[in-house]
Amino acid sequence: MNEELKQTPFAAAYPAGVVEWIDVFGYAVPVTWGDPSAEYDAVRNQAAAMEFSMLLKWDIEGPGAIQVVDKVFSRDVSRMESGQIAYGVVVNEDGTMVDDCTVFVYNDDHVRIFGGNPKVEQFLDQYRPENVSITQRRDQLAQLSVQGPESRHILQQLTNTSISNDSLPYYRFLTDVDMAGMSVQVSRIGFTGELGYEIMLPVEHAVEFWEALFKAGTDYGLLPAGAAAVMMCRIESGMIMAEFEYDESMTPYDCRMGWAVDLDKECFQGKKALASAKDKSELTVVSVVLSEEGEYDGVSLWADGAKVGYITMAIPSPHLEGQILGLARLDCIYSGLGTKLELDEKYSAIAEVVQMPVYDPERTRVRW
Repeated sequence: MNEELKQTPFAAAYPAGVVEWIDVFGYAVPVTWGDPSAEYDAVRNQAAAMEFSMLLKWDIEGPGAIQVVDKVFSRDVSRMESGQIAYGVVVNEDGTMVDDCTVFVYNDDHVRIFGGNPKVEQFLDQYRPENVSITQRRDQLAQLSVQGPESRHILQQLTNTSISNDSLPYYRFLTDVDMAGMSVQVSRIGFTGELGYEIMLPVEHAVEFWEALFKAGTDYGLLPAGAAAVMMCRIESGMIMAEFEYDESMTPYDCRMGWAVDLDKECFQGKKALASAKDKSELTVVSVVLSEEGEYDGVSLWADGAKVGYITMAIPSPHLEGQILGLARLDCIYSGLGTKLELDEKYSAIAEVVQMPVYDPERTRVRW
């Protein structure tokens, strides 16, 4: 592990054997414990625990907190109920992407935002009246994602509070849940395309919670999963990431996030530009299958003798029996299903545009 990187709250409880670490926002994050395929299989067929404590977490508190968030978030927070979660975007004044964020509404005077770009806080501060505070909570709150078809069974062993689909539907959260003797927040969200939950609790209880979770998960095949397995799942599930599928040169309509822009809500940062950009995008994000094995991250895609896009990230897809599956930024006119694209001349493989997502295209598993 790079000694210059910070340790995450759960790191002290990690089992030995991490093969590789990567830098995520200045924190050391495991790539794998040695078998990414086994970690992936746990997510898809049993359960896996993945840490996301390194995400930025802003608490916006005080009279008018919802109105402050509504000034920068693309969806209408004023219509959300307590305990509801919304996924959307924050854009610059010119309508270009800054971050894809998750918003949690506690009450009219308390909203929390998860994201990865510090500019979100700068934007919030521009619209903040003196009686509203913005506080960064990353150093205080640990965040653990438990994903997979057995996640509910495992977590339910640790609490008397029901986390059934009726009691805790997708994109809802519960606070002050007694779980393994600790007070936690439980949210029905994830980054894998599976049934899953995210647990948030004070950093000082992270190790204790990890140990209780893995004790409960022994008979269910629970494994820790690193970034490699997460990337396999998110690419199969068609989930975008900043600096891969989008950057600040793109609008939400360029990266399949146009659905999260509510142009009917009152004025918010970038609304005018977004209204102008709607239906004018020449770029999109697609899934592609490569005809040959290889490393294709960043490789250009060509059609009719011109460069028309590039592969943002590609992995061997277990769901596609090992075929190389990638996400790609691509000119819209070449994004039709079945379109075949050439690669840079040193590659002989062909990329074919396929349905997105390739895994559970109706997204039913997350709603079980």
